[in-house]
Amino acid sequence: MGNLRKKKYGSGEASQFISRRGALKKLQLSLKDFRKLCILKGIYPREPRNRKRAQKGQSGIKTLYHKKDIQFLLHEPIIWKLRDNAVLSKKIGKAKAVRDFKKAKRFMYNVPTLKLDHLVRERYPTFIDALRDLDDCLTLCFLFSTFPSIKHVPRHQSALCRRLTVEFMHAVIEAKALRKVFISIKGYYYQAEFKGITINWITPHHFGFQPQTKDEVDFKIMSTFVDFYTVMLGFINFRLYHELNLYYPPKFVGITNDNDRELVDEKALVTERVAALNYPLCRTVTDDNSGEDIEIDSFPTEGDPEKIEQAKQEAEKVKKLKTLFKGLKFFLNREVPREPLVFLIRCFGGEVSWDKTLFVGSTFEESDETITHQIVDRPSIDKQYISRYYIQPQWVFDCVNARELLPVSKYFLGVILPPHLSPFTDETREQYIPPEEKALRDPSLVETNKEAENESESEAESEEESGIEDDEDEEDDSEDEDNELNNTEAEEKAEHNEEDDEEVLDEKEKLRKQMIKKMKVQSGEVFKENPWEQNRQEKQEYRLREKMINKKHRKLYKGIMEGRQERAKEIWLLRKKRRLHDEQAKSEAKSKKKQKKVVQNE
Repeated sequence: MGNLRKKKYGSGEASQFISRRGALKKLQLSLKDFRKLCILKGIYPREPRNRKRAQKGQSGIKTLYHKKDIQFLLHEPIIWKLRDNAVLSKKIGKAKAVRDFKKAKRFMYNVPTLKLDHLVRERYPTFIDALRDLDDCLTLCFLFSTFPSIKHVPRHQSALCRRLTVEFMHAVIEAKALRKVFISIKGYYYQAEFKGITINWITPHHFGFQPQTKDEVDFKIMSTFVDFYTVMLGFINFRLYHELNLYYPPKFVGITNDNDRELVDEKALVTERVAALNYPLCRTVTDDNSGEDIEIDSFPTEGDPEKIEQAKQEAEKVKKLKTLFKGLKFFLNREVPREPLVFLIRCFGGEVSWDKTLFVGSTFEESDETITHQIVDRPSIDKQYISRYYIQPQWVFDCVNARELLPVSKYFLGVILPPHLSPFTDETREQYIPPEEKALRDPSLVETNKEAENESESEAESEEESGIEDDEDEEDDSEDEDNELNNTEAEEKAEHNEEDDEEVLDEKEKLRKQMIKKMKVQSGEVFKENPWEQNRQEKQEYRLREKMINKKHRKLYKGIMEGRQERAKEIWLLRKKRRLHDEQAKSEAKSKKKQKKVVQNE
């Protein structure tokens, strides 16, 4: 046999990648269906090492996929459903063109539905894998639960998202799994912990929906993600309820209210009670120890004892956090966001209620004398009870992050609130930390900050007092100046004679000391390195090390350094903003004090 020549682009990276057009041709799907299939199966475009080889010498930037991924998609049964849908849509179009609407309606009722259960089991073989990938799922489902029926987002989808998210919140309440919370411009950030895995998600603020002027967001793609995430969240909710010994879908213990049944049907009433988040769920097995933590076993031979001790301390803190609001009763005013506060208070063992005309699920009235805290977001209120604290909503969030009940005096009505600090800071990463957070981490800094503030205040006061005293004492000083001049002239003459005698003695002592120094053995001086020169050498060595980096890793290193520079710039900007803010606050405080003093003097 003759020598077989290898074809160009027949092996290596060229044979590993396929373009999007080639993938569509191989799968015989439209671009819309291909996108949907890739989202559901979790397949994304890949970045090759050498784009020119991967694109077989073609110029430009193309969307490339691994050939193995496309071959994997060939065996997916959903493809046949998508092809049937494409055929059916063509039949509906033809029937409408001929104006045979009866036939078109019949075709529309027979549209095949996609079942995604097997995809969830395929992508997440274990329950732990599903929990690890729950962050994006929850964030998107909470977002879609707030949407009305808009284009490309059907009403039943947003209603399903609402039901599943509320069920998940009930699971977090029953498991007491919430750990952190933070209010930002985007919404409420939450962190829960299940089976040692932390889950973070965002819920948007409860504002009225504002439609978009432009189609900046592709709701079709987002809706496809939600189709998969709703199935996934349904599986997770079922498993969580099963592990917590709860009925799924949720049931309530002995709640009967005949007045409500006259107003609405039973199904609507149950959904509203679930959404209230204020009723305990019915358990399949009454187990008193279901909420308790498992004690950490200590093995003296294995592991680091310091880490074991830290884990024990953390477990004790979490145990205390779970019962943070135990024994406290809260009442929410109308202007306060109900759902996040009820969710928080219930998660940490507190009781909560609101006005019964506001929403279903209130358990006690405002006139109840056993209420300990009333959450109000107004500057003042007409009727107040002596037996309770009237506080602003931030107190609840700050208590959760501090893991203790904070003093209430800083959160009274009309009081300027302390800064709401984020608990989601990474200590290992270089980032800006505000002085209030530094003070929380290190309590000794609180005293130093107070001392600095007091010093600045005292300096300002002394400057003001000196300015006022100077104006008052100008006349007295002018009278005493003549007497002082006469006394100083006499003193200067006496001092001049004494200085002449002292100068002669000083010269003799200097000569004697010089002679003694010459006779002594002088010790050698230690060579001191020039810090500027040392710094220059270190920079030069650093540049040489940078040049030694392989070409393969040079781009990665460049990206890391650019990211570090961006973070440093961000930190510098935030520090500058804070400095300007503090200077403005100090100047305002000084001007207020001056005005007060002027008023008092008048």
